[in-house]
Amino acid sequence: MKQQHTNEELRQLDEEHYLQVFKRTPIALVRGRGCHVVDADGVKYLDALAGIAVNSLGHCHPAVVRALTEQAAELMHISNFYVSPAQALLAARLTELSGLSRAFMTNSGGESVETAVKLARKHSHAKGRGGEIISFEGCFHGRTMATIAAANEKYQRGFEPMPAGFTQVPFNDIVALRSAVSDSTAAILLEPVQGEGGIRPASRELIDDVRWLCDETGVALIFDEVQCGIARTGRWFAFEHYGVRPDILALAKGLGAGFPVGAVLCTGEIAAAIEYGDHGTTFGGNPLACSCALAAIDVIEHEGLLNYAAAQGRRLVERLESAARRIPCIRDVRGMGLMIGVELSIAGAPVVKAMLDRRVLSNCTQGNVIRLVPPLNTPAPELDRMTDALLESIREVAGNAST
Repeated sequence: MKQQHTNEELRQLDEEHYLQVFKRTPIALVRGRGCHVVDADGVKYLDALAGIAVNSLGHCHPAVVRALTEQAAELMHISNFYVSPAQALLAARLTELSGLSRAFMTNSGGESVETAVKLARKHSHAKGRGGEIISFEGCFHGRTMATIAAANEKYQRGFEPMPAGFTQVPFNDIVALRSAVSDSTAAILLEPVQGEGGIRPASRELIDDVRWLCDETGVALIFDEVQCGIARTGRWFAFEHYGVRPDILALAKGLGAGFPVGAVLCTGEIAAAIEYGDHGTTFGGNPLACSCALAAIDVIEHEGLLNYAAAQGRRLVERLESAARRIPCIRDVRGMGLMIGVELSIAGAPVVKAMLDRRVLSNCTQGNVIRLVPPLNTPAPELDRMTDALLESIREVAGNAST
Protein backbone atom coordinates (compact mmCIF):
# COMPACT_ATOMS: atom_id res chain seq x y z
CA MET A 1 0.00 0.00 0.00
CA LYS A 2 1.24 3.47 -0.89
CA GLN A 3 2.38 5.38 2.19
CA GLN A 4 0.31 8.47 2.95
CA HIS A 5 1.92 11.71 4.08
CA THR A 6 0.51 15.02 5.21
CA ASN A 7 1.30 18.41 3.71
CA GLU A 8 3.49 19.22 6.69
CA GLU A 9 5.42 15.93 6.56
CA LEU A 10 6.15 16.40 2.86
CA ARG A 11 7.08 20.06 3.37
CA GLN A 12 9.65 19.04 5.99
CA LEU A 13 11.12 16.34 3.73
CA ASP A 14 11.40 18.86 0.92
CA GLU A 15 13.04 21.44 3.18
CA GLU A 16 15.57 18.93 4.51
CA HIS A 17 16.56 17.20 1.29
CA TYR A 18 15.68 19.22 -1.82
CA LEU A 19 17.93 21.98 -3.16
CA GLN A 20 16.24 25.12 -1.88
CA VAL A 21 15.79 27.16 -5.04
CA PHE A 22 12.00 27.54 -4.85
CA LYS A 23 9.86 29.51 -2.41
CA ARG A 24 7.13 26.91 -2.26
CA THR A 25 3.55 27.26 -1.13
CA PRO A 26 3.41 24.77 1.77
CA ILE A 27 0.94 22.34 0.22
CA ALA A 28 1.80 19.07 -1.54
CA LEU A 29 -0.35 18.33 -4.57
CA VAL A 30 -1.02 14.62 -4.95
CA ARG A 31 -3.63 14.26 -7.71
CA GLY A 32 -5.62 16.25 -10.22
CA ARG A 33 -8.46 16.00 -12.69
CA GLY A 34 -9.38 18.67 -15.18
CA CYS A 35 -8.96 22.12 -13.67
CA HIS A 36 -8.81 20.85 -10.08
CA VAL A 37 -6.03 19.46 -7.87
CA VAL A 38 -6.06 17.92 -4.40
CA ASP A 39 -3.38 18.25 -1.72
CA ALA A 40 -2.02 15.65 0.67
CA ASP A 41 -4.52 16.73 3.35
CA GLY A 42 -7.44 16.18 0.98
CA VAL A 43 -8.14 19.85 0.21
CA LYS A 44 -9.37 20.55 -3.32
CA TYR A 45 -8.21 23.60 -5.30
CA LEU A 46 -9.17 25.26 -8.57
CA ASP A 47 -6.02 25.61 -10.67
CA ALA A 48 -5.57 29.00 -12.37
CA LEU A 49 -1.83 28.42 -12.85
CA ALA A 50 -1.84 25.06 -14.68
CA GLY A 51 1.79 24.28 -13.88
CA ILE A 52 2.71 27.75 -15.28
CA ALA A 53 0.78 27.25 -18.54
CA VAL A 54 1.96 23.64 -18.88
CA ASN A 55 -1.24 21.68 -18.15
CA SER A 56 -2.97 23.09 -21.20
CA LEU A 57 -5.71 20.45 -21.09
CA GLY A 58 -5.95 20.33 -17.32
CA HIS A 59 -4.75 17.44 -15.23
CA CYS A 60 -4.80 13.88 -16.56
CA HIS A 61 -6.80 14.48 -19.72
CA PRO A 62 -7.99 11.00 -20.80
CA ALA A 63 -6.60 11.32 -24.33
CA VAL A 64 -3.13 12.27 -23.08
CA VAL A 65 -3.14 9.57 -20.39
CA ARG A 66 -4.19 7.03 -23.00
CA ALA A 67 -1.45 8.11 -25.42
CA LEU A 68 1.14 7.95 -22.64
CA THR A 69 0.15 4.53 -21.31
CA GLU A 70 -0.25 2.97 -24.74
CA GLN A 71 3.15 4.24 -25.84
CA ALA A 72 4.76 3.20 -22.54
CA ALA A 73 3.54 -0.33 -23.14
CA GLU A 74 5.20 -0.38 -26.57
CA LEU A 75 8.44 1.63 -26.36
CA MET A 76 9.64 4.33 -23.94
CA HIS A 77 13.00 5.37 -25.33
CA ILE A 78 15.24 4.84 -28.33
CA SER A 79 18.39 6.61 -29.39
CA ASN A 80 18.03 9.37 -31.95
CA PHE A 81 20.28 7.19 -34.08
CA TYR A 82 16.99 5.61 -35.19
CA VAL A 83 13.74 6.96 -36.60
CA SER A 84 11.00 7.40 -34.01
CA PRO A 85 7.48 7.18 -35.49
CA ALA A 86 5.92 9.55 -32.94
CA GLN A 87 8.76 12.04 -33.39
CA ALA A 88 8.42 12.03 -37.18
CA LEU A 89 4.65 12.50 -36.93
CA LEU A 90 5.03 15.35 -34.43
CA ALA A 91 7.64 17.11 -36.57
CA ALA A 92 5.31 16.91 -39.55
CA ARG A 93 2.36 18.19 -37.52
CA LEU A 94 4.26 21.16 -36.07
CA THR A 95 5.72 22.26 -39.40
CA GLU A 96 2.26 22.00 -40.95
CA LEU A 97 0.70 24.16 -38.22
CA SER A 98 3.48 26.76 -38.15
CA GLY A 99 4.41 27.06 -41.82
CA LEU A 100 8.05 26.52 -40.90
CA SER A 101 10.18 23.83 -42.54
CA ARG A 102 12.05 21.83 -39.90
CA ALA A 103 11.53 20.74 -36.30
CA PHE A 104 13.84 19.55 -33.54
CA MET A 105 12.52 18.14 -30.24
CA THR A 106 13.88 19.12 -26.84
CA ASN A 107 13.07 18.44 -23.19
CA SER A 108 12.25 21.96 -21.96
CA GLY A 109 11.75 25.61 -22.78
CA GLY A 110 15.25 26.61 -21.78
CA GLU A 111 16.68 23.88 -23.99
CA SER A 112 14.49 25.05 -26.87
CA VAL A 113 15.82 28.61 -26.59
CA GLU A 114 19.42 27.34 -26.30
CA THR A 115 18.88 25.38 -29.51
CA ALA A 116 17.37 28.44 -31.19
CA VAL A 117 20.45 30.50 -30.30
CA LYS A 118 22.75 27.81 -31.71
CA LEU A 119 20.76 27.64 -34.95
CA ALA A 120 20.84 31.42 -35.33
CA ARG A 121 24.57 31.65 -34.72
CA LYS A 122 25.43 28.81 -37.09
CA HIS A 123 23.32 30.46 -39.78
CA SER A 124 24.88 33.87 -39.11
CA HIS A 125 28.46 32.57 -39.17
CA ALA A 126 27.74 30.74 -42.43
CA LYS A 127 26.85 34.14 -43.92
CA GLY A 128 30.00 35.79 -42.59
CA ARG A 129 28.18 37.71 -39.84
CA GLY A 130 28.72 37.84 -36.07
CA GLY A 131 26.97 35.91 -33.33
CA GLU A 132 25.40 38.57 -31.12
CA ILE A 133 21.85 37.98 -29.84
CA ILE A 134 19.64 41.00 -29.08
CA SER A 135 16.93 40.47 -26.46
CA PHE A 136 14.55 42.78 -24.59
CA GLU A 137 14.32 44.12 -21.06
CA GLY A 138 11.78 42.20 -18.98
CA CYS A 139 12.36 38.99 -20.93
CA PHE A 140 12.74 35.51 -19.51
CA HIS A 141 14.10 32.70 -21.67
CA GLY A 142 15.09 29.99 -19.18
CA ARG A 143 17.65 29.14 -16.51
CA THR A 144 20.61 27.85 -18.53
CA MET A 145 23.75 29.96 -18.76
CA ALA A 146 22.98 31.25 -22.25
CA THR A 147 19.33 32.00 -21.48
CA ILE A 148 20.15 33.96 -18.33
CA ALA A 149 22.85 35.83 -20.29
CA ALA A 150 20.02 36.96 -22.58
CA ALA A 151 17.84 38.00 -19.63
CA ASN A 152 17.84 40.51 -16.79
CA GLU A 153 20.77 41.02 -14.47
CA LYS A 154 18.90 39.63 -11.45
CA TYR A 155 19.06 36.15 -12.98
CA GLN A 156 22.82 36.48 -13.57
CA ARG A 157 24.03 37.51 -10.12
CA GLY A 158 26.48 35.03 -8.66
CA PHE A 159 26.82 33.06 -11.89
CA GLU A 160 29.41 35.23 -13.61
CA PRO A 161 31.21 35.22 -15.94
CA MET A 162 28.31 35.30 -18.36
CA PRO A 163 28.60 33.89 -21.89
CA ALA A 164 29.45 36.70 -24.30
CA GLY A 165 27.43 37.94 -27.23
CA PHE A 166 24.14 39.07 -25.66
CA THR A 167 22.71 42.61 -25.74
CA GLN A 168 19.45 44.00 -24.36
CA VAL A 169 17.23 46.87 -25.47
CA PRO A 170 14.04 48.25 -23.85
CA PHE A 171 10.84 46.33 -24.67
CA ASN A 172 8.70 47.90 -27.39
CA ASP A 173 11.43 50.51 -28.09
CA ILE A 174 11.84 50.47 -31.87
CA VAL A 175 14.46 53.23 -31.99
CA ALA A 176 16.73 51.43 -29.50
CA LEU A 177 16.34 48.19 -31.41
CA ARG A 178 17.28 49.73 -34.75
CA SER A 179 20.39 51.31 -33.28
CA ALA A 180 21.48 48.01 -31.71
CA VAL A 181 21.46 45.96 -34.93
CA SER A 182 24.84 45.71 -36.67
CA ASP A 183 26.96 43.34 -38.74
CA SER A 184 27.70 41.53 -35.47
CA THR A 185 24.03 40.66 -34.92
CA ALA A 186 22.97 37.07 -35.50
CA ALA A 187 19.40 37.21 -34.19
CA ILE A 188 16.73 39.19 -32.39
CA LEU A 189 15.17 37.11 -29.60
CA LEU A 190 11.65 38.12 -28.64
CA GLU A 191 8.65 36.88 -26.64
CA PRO A 192 5.51 38.03 -28.47
CA VAL A 193 3.92 38.06 -25.03
CA GLN A 194 6.36 38.38 -22.14
CA GLY A 195 5.37 35.87 -19.48
CA GLU A 196 7.62 36.34 -16.47
CA GLY A 197 7.93 39.97 -17.53
CA GLY A 198 4.35 40.62 -16.48
CA ILE A 199 2.14 39.30 -19.32
CA ARG A 200 3.16 42.14 -21.64
CA PRO A 201 2.25 41.70 -25.32
CA ALA A 202 4.65 43.19 -27.84
CA SER A 203 3.24 46.11 -29.80
CA ARG A 204 2.24 45.47 -33.39
CA GLU A 205 4.65 48.23 -34.39
CA LEU A 206 7.55 46.42 -32.71
CA ILE A 207 6.75 43.09 -34.34
CA ASP A 208 6.34 44.69 -37.78
CA ASP A 209 9.59 46.60 -37.38
CA VAL A 210 11.51 43.56 -36.12
CA ARG A 211 10.37 41.50 -39.09
CA TRP A 212 11.30 44.30 -41.51
CA LEU A 213 14.70 44.78 -39.85
CA CYS A 214 15.50 41.09 -40.03
CA ASP A 215 14.46 40.90 -43.67
CA GLU A 216 16.59 43.93 -44.55
CA THR A 217 19.71 42.85 -42.68
CA GLY A 218 19.62 39.06 -42.91
CA VAL A 219 19.38 38.76 -39.11
CA ALA A 220 17.32 35.81 -37.85
CA LEU A 221 14.11 36.49 -35.93
CA ILE A 222 13.60 34.12 -32.98
CA PHE A 223 10.23 34.02 -31.25
CA ASP A 224 10.24 32.46 -27.80
CA GLU A 225 6.71 31.06 -27.52
CA VAL A 226 7.52 28.65 -24.73
CA GLN A 227 4.74 30.15 -22.61
CA CYS A 228 2.49 31.87 -25.16
CA GLY A 229 2.50 29.16 -27.85
CA ILE A 230 0.32 26.10 -28.48
CA ALA A 231 -3.14 27.72 -28.28
CA ARG A 232 -2.49 29.70 -25.09
CA THR A 233 -3.40 33.00 -26.79
CA GLY A 234 -6.35 31.61 -28.76
CA ARG A 235 -4.22 30.85 -31.83
CA TRP A 236 -1.84 27.97 -32.33
CA PHE A 237 1.02 30.47 -32.09
CA ALA A 238 1.09 34.03 -30.78
CA PHE A 239 2.86 35.19 -33.96
CA GLU A 240 -0.41 34.64 -35.83
CA HIS A 241 -1.93 37.64 -34.04
CA TYR A 242 0.65 39.86 -35.72
CA GLY A 243 0.57 38.49 -39.26
CA VAL A 244 4.29 37.68 -39.30
CA ARG A 245 6.27 34.45 -39.06
CA PRO A 246 9.63 34.08 -37.26
CA ASP A 247 12.66 32.35 -38.71
CA ILE A 248 13.06 30.24 -35.56
CA LEU A 249 10.35 29.33 -33.04
CA ALA A 250 10.93 27.93 -29.54
CA LEU A 251 8.14 25.93 -27.88
CA ALA A 252 7.61 23.86 -24.73
CA LYS A 253 5.26 24.14 -21.70
CA GLY A 254 1.76 23.41 -23.07
CA LEU A 255 3.02 21.31 -25.97
CA GLY A 256 2.86 18.06 -23.98
CA ALA A 257 -0.19 18.99 -21.86
CA GLY A 258 1.79 18.08 -18.74
CA PHE A 259 4.47 15.79 -20.12
CA PRO A 260 7.94 17.42 -20.52
CA VAL A 261 8.59 18.19 -24.17
CA GLY A 262 9.85 21.13 -26.18
CA ALA A 263 10.43 21.88 -29.83
CA VAL A 264 12.34 24.27 -32.07
CA LEU A 265 11.03 25.04 -35.56
CA CYS A 266 12.91 26.89 -38.27
CA THR A 267 12.91 27.88 -41.92
CA GLY A 268 14.66 25.88 -44.59
CA GLU A 269 17.32 28.58 -44.89
CA ILE A 270 18.20 28.33 -41.19
CA ALA A 271 18.18 24.53 -41.34
CA ALA A 272 20.55 24.54 -44.32
CA ALA A 273 23.34 25.92 -42.12
CA ILE A 274 23.23 22.91 -39.77
CA GLU A 275 25.36 19.85 -40.47
CA TYR A 276 25.39 16.34 -39.02
CA GLY A 277 26.78 16.42 -35.49
CA ASP A 278 26.18 20.13 -34.91
CA HIS A 279 23.51 19.45 -32.29
CA GLY A 280 21.87 16.55 -30.52
CA THR A 281 19.95 15.24 -27.54
CA THR A 282 19.59 11.96 -25.70
CA PHE A 283 16.07 12.27 -24.32
CA GLY A 284 14.63 15.02 -26.51
CA GLY A 285 11.81 13.81 -28.73
CA ASN A 286 11.44 10.46 -26.99
CA PRO A 287 8.38 8.36 -27.91
CA LEU A 288 6.51 9.14 -24.68
CA ALA A 289 6.89 12.91 -25.05
CA CYS A 290 5.99 12.99 -28.72
CA SER A 291 2.96 10.77 -28.23
CA CYS A 292 1.63 13.10 -25.53
CA ALA A 293 2.23 16.15 -27.71
CA LEU A 294 0.41 14.56 -30.66
CA ALA A 295 -2.53 13.74 -28.40
CA ALA A 296 -2.59 17.27 -26.99
CA ILE A 297 -2.65 18.84 -30.47
CA ASP A 298 -5.49 16.52 -31.50
CA VAL A 299 -7.54 17.43 -28.41
CA ILE A 300 -7.02 21.18 -28.91
CA GLU A 301 -8.18 20.81 -32.50
CA HIS A 302 -11.11 18.42 -31.97
CA GLU A 303 -12.49 20.20 -28.88
CA GLY A 304 -12.33 23.63 -30.53
CA LEU A 305 -10.07 25.06 -27.84
CA LEU A 306 -8.54 27.77 -30.02
CA ASN A 307 -11.87 29.57 -30.36
CA TYR A 308 -12.84 28.71 -26.79
CA ALA A 309 -9.64 30.13 -25.26
CA ALA A 310 -9.93 33.27 -27.38
CA ALA A 311 -13.58 33.86 -26.47
CA GLN A 312 -13.19 33.10 -22.77
CA GLY A 313 -10.07 35.24 -22.59
CA ARG A 314 -11.91 38.21 -24.08
CA ARG A 315 -14.78 37.68 -21.66
CA LEU A 316 -12.53 37.54 -18.60
CA VAL A 317 -10.56 40.60 -19.68
CA GLU A 318 -13.79 42.57 -20.18
CA ARG A 319 -14.99 41.54 -16.74
CA LEU A 320 -11.68 42.44 -15.11
CA GLU A 321 -11.52 45.77 -16.93
CA SER A 322 -15.02 46.55 -15.71
CA ALA A 323 -14.01 45.69 -12.14
CA ALA A 324 -10.90 47.86 -12.47
CA ARG A 325 -13.12 50.92 -12.80
CA ARG A 326 -14.40 50.21 -9.28
CA ILE A 327 -11.15 48.92 -7.72
CA PRO A 328 -8.50 51.67 -7.83
CA CYS A 329 -5.55 49.36 -7.10
CA ILE A 330 -6.04 47.51 -10.41
CA ARG A 331 -3.69 49.43 -12.71
CA ASP A 332 -4.01 47.40 -15.87
CA VAL A 333 -5.50 44.24 -17.36
CA ARG A 334 -3.72 42.77 -20.39
CA GLY A 335 -3.00 39.59 -22.30
CA MET A 336 -4.22 37.36 -25.10
CA GLY A 337 -6.53 34.39 -24.87
CA LEU A 338 -6.17 32.60 -21.55
CA MET A 339 -2.86 34.31 -20.76
CA ILE A 340 -3.96 37.26 -18.63
CA GLY A 341 -2.06 39.62 -16.35
CA VAL A 342 -3.67 41.89 -13.76
CA GLU A 343 -1.24 44.61 -12.68
CA LEU A 344 -1.81 46.02 -9.19
CA SER A 345 -0.61 49.07 -7.31
CA ILE A 346 -0.20 46.80 -4.26
CA ALA A 347 2.03 43.78 -3.73
CA GLY A 348 0.77 40.65 -5.43
CA ALA A 349 1.99 37.99 -2.98
CA PRO A 350 -0.74 38.68 -0.36
CA VAL A 351 -3.35 38.45 -3.12
CA VAL A 352 -2.01 35.04 -4.16
CA LYS A 353 -2.23 33.94 -0.51
CA ALA A 354 -5.80 35.24 -0.21
CA MET A 355 -6.73 33.33 -3.37
CA LEU A 356 -5.17 30.19 -1.89
CA ASP A 357 -7.36 30.67 1.18
CA ARG A 358 -10.29 30.66 -1.25
CA ARG A 359 -8.98 27.39 -2.71
CA VAL A 360 -7.70 28.86 -5.98
CA LEU A 361 -4.08 28.41 -7.10
CA SER A 362 -2.57 31.47 -8.76
CA ASN A 363 0.75 33.21 -9.18
CA CYS A 364 2.37 36.64 -9.08
CA THR A 365 5.13 37.81 -11.40
CA GLN A 366 7.13 41.04 -11.37
CA GLY A 367 6.02 41.62 -7.80
CA ASN A 368 2.58 43.01 -8.60
CA VAL A 369 1.11 41.21 -11.63
CA ILE A 370 -1.31 38.37 -10.95
CA ARG A 371 -0.92 35.81 -13.74
CA LEU A 372 -3.91 33.75 -14.87
CA VAL A 373 -3.00 30.87 -17.20
CA PRO A 374 -5.66 28.22 -16.46
CA PRO A 375 -6.17 25.07 -18.53
CA LEU A 376 -7.51 25.97 -21.96
CA ASN A 377 -10.58 23.76 -21.44
CA THR A 378 -11.57 25.17 -18.03
CA PRO A 379 -15.40 25.43 -17.94
CA ALA A 380 -16.79 28.97 -17.99
CA PRO A 381 -18.30 28.72 -14.47
CA GLU A 382 -14.91 27.76 -13.06
CA LEU A 383 -13.25 30.61 -14.93
CA ASP A 384 -15.77 32.91 -13.27
CA ARG A 385 -14.97 31.39 -9.90
CA MET A 386 -11.26 32.12 -10.49
CA THR A 387 -12.11 35.71 -11.34
CA ASP A 388 -14.39 36.04 -8.32
CA ALA A 389 -11.62 34.75 -6.04
CA LEU A 390 -9.12 37.18 -7.58
CA LEU A 391 -11.35 40.23 -7.21
CA GLU A 392 -12.42 39.30 -3.68
CA SER A 393 -8.77 38.78 -2.73
CA ILE A 394 -7.69 42.11 -4.21
CA ARG A 395 -10.43 43.90 -2.27
CA GLU A 396 -9.47 42.10 0.93
CA VAL A 397 -5.75 42.86 0.64
CA ALA A 398 -6.35 46.45 -0.44
CA GLY A 399 -8.73 46.93 2.49
CA ASN A 400 -6.22 45.52 4.96
CA ALA A 401 -3.51 47.79 3.54
CA SER A 402 -5.64 50.89 4.05
CA THR A 403 -6.48 50.16 7.71
